Amino acid sequence: MKGENEHAYEIRVEWTGNVGTGTSGYHDYSRNHEITIAGKPVLLGSADPAFQGDPGRYNPEELLVVSLSTCHMLWYLHLCADARIVVTEYVDEASGTMELMHDGSGHFTSVVLKPSITIRAGDDIALAKTLHDYAHDLCFIANSVNFPVRCEPQIRPAEST
Repeated sequence: MKGENEHAYEIRVEWTGNVGTGTSGYHDYSRNHEITIAGKPVLLGSADPAFQGDPGRYNPEELLVVSLSTCHMLWYLHLCADARIVVTEYVDEASGTMELMHDGSGHFTSVVLKPSITIRAGDDIALAKTLHDYAHDLCFIANSVNFPVRCEPQIRPAEST
């Protein structure tokens, strides 16, 4: 039985890349797939282009970085609202680094979040910066990975009018 503090996430991933011969050879199939979550638009996925994927589709490595970035952002916005710091703009230029091993496996070695944030003129910039540390500590995704996630925020006040 699921406890009241547990949350379940159900998705469907369907491989759509059989071009007629299945996985008869490494270059004989597409890595394309569809990610479906009930009630939401279908997300088109593939592998990284370095691994025979479609560059016009999302790949798992990108989605991992997206998950870290958006989880951090959502916690940060929550904490700012609680602290009465008004965020008027938030843009993150996040990046992740993955290392391939000699056997073809790989793992992420780091992700760097680089949010650029505008807050209401007169709000406490030092507190706004400190809240990033707290957001990182609370982030569900950052707490679930085994590599460093750094946050390098830039915070500026909105121009007074």
